[in-house]
Amino acid sequence: MSEPWPVPDVLAFLAGRWRTVRCVRDLASGLEGRFEGSTVFDALPEGGLLSRESGAFTWQGVTRPAERTLRYLPGSVPGTADVRFADGRPFHGLDLSSGHHVADHPCAADLYRGEFTVGGPDSFRTVWRVGGPAKDLLLTTDYLRETPDARPTAGASPRSAGSSAPAGP
Repeated sequence: MSEPWPVPDVLAFLAGRWRTVRCVRDLASGLEGRFEGSTVFDALPEGGLLSRESGAFTWQGVTRPAERTLRYLPGSVPGTADVRFADGRPFHGLDLSSGHHVADHPCAADLYRGEFTVGGPDSFRTVWRVGGPAKDLLLTTDYLRETPDARPTAGASPRSAGSSAPAGP
């Protein structure tokens, strides 16, 4: 990716539908897998976004359906987000005001370290390094907005998006 692209409001930036491609590498074994699908960020009635990722994950020649749901709530600082798992447990904060953010998430004996980089108004990348006693993984995900012309305009916020949010998959 080129220079990070600053994002003044992470929730407004993420709103919409993104093509999602993830490479998963097990650094210990050298095995690689690939996820291809989409991620939809829909407005929540109480504010914030519901992120629904769905697609197919291929590992060792076997392809299976895969999905994940996260909640992106307004952060304590305007323009930021508090990312939570579907059940409400905290995951990490997210501040893309510089176009780049690093987040840590301890999970039992493992540490997840995520690096978020915005490449422009319609693309961003996450790189998660997962390390622990039984894990040594690198997950690189590229997101490309599927409908660039439908992205929120400056000043639009999913906090008040209501029924104008894009439909789910």
